Amino acid sequence: MEQVVILGGGPAGMTAAIYAARANLEPLCLIGESDEKKALFPGGQLMITTEVENFPGFPQGIQGPEMMLSFRRQAEKFGARVLEKFATRLELQKRPFEVHYDGQAVQTRSIIIATGASARWLGLPSEAALRGHGVSACATCDAFFYKGQDVAVVGGGDSALEEALFLTKFASKVYIIHRRDELRGSKVMRARAQQNPKIEFVWNSVIEEVLGVAEQKMSGVRLKNVLTGGFSTLNVTGLFIAIGHTPNSQLVEGMVEMTENGFIKVKHPTTYTSVAGVFACGDVIDPRYKQAITAAGTGCCAAIDVERWLGEQEASVEEVDSGLLERLVEESPKV
Repeated sequence: MEQVVILGGGPAGMTAAIYAARANLEPLCLIGESDEKKALFPGGQLMITTEVENFPGFPQGIQGPEMMLSFRRQAEKFGARVLEKFATRLELQKRPFEVHYDGQAVQTRSIIIATGASARWLGLPSEAALRGHGVSACATCDAFFYKGQDVAVVGGGDSALEEALFLTKFASKVYIIHRRDELRGSKVMRARAQQNPKIEFVWNSVIEEVLGVAEQKMSGVRLKNVLTGGFSTLNVTGLFIAIGHTPNSQLVEGMVEMTENGFIKVKHPTTYTSVAGVFACGDVIDPRYKQAITAAGTGCCAAIDVERWLGEQEASVEEVDSGLLERLVEESPKV
């Protein structure tokens, strides 16, 4: 019988593991397996992030994979057990819960879901080849590296407009590439982007290829006009994909309450889900911030919530047992 099983090995899952392990809960952590085709790696999205410069405590920056290895080592140091396995099925309709993985099942009193979210990509081989070498899905993470350069953003919603506006603080020019001739973003965000002198729109266009694969350094994008079928080249050194994120919540679909977009709902300010004993943290609950530091923060919260919840369950059992003993004493024959 496990006290807690943690699903996910990113900043949220590993921070939860550190706190849970220090609370002597001996967490079992299932952090997933490598799948290069899907850009999935044990450790979450930071495993495909080259340089992290905005996580407190690393003034010189740190490689994403190096950071996640440090998270993991720290969790294991305090007694967390980490397995590079995917949970394949959960049974939450009864207690204790069951977590199935790799052809076996474990019983657990509680679960922390920290399965994160996956950025949506264009699906181009050249895009995949240049991730971390000019192609990114996070302007907040990587804009600093493009000071004085020309970059492009793909998308037409609020996320794309926010990314573009943020990039104008660093880049010389920001192109917004959109397959339509009008934006889907909110009126306020559209106005801000259209009034910014650093932003230029490339309408009715899609990216056919990201250039610079042979050199492992992005040099531009090849565009196709969806109306005319004509091709053109846009010389940019950075490309930011802003077509949304997909929360990795499929495992608990129909079991816990979610938003329309598939993010797990929690009872703020806690990490409690709609199922008692099941907690969630990190990007799988966060459609807004999507940062390593915010994910780690909610991972800490989840572990504390689990520790307190387990303590409350034990206290309830003790109260029941005590009450039963008192009644038995009262009802027993007097000798």
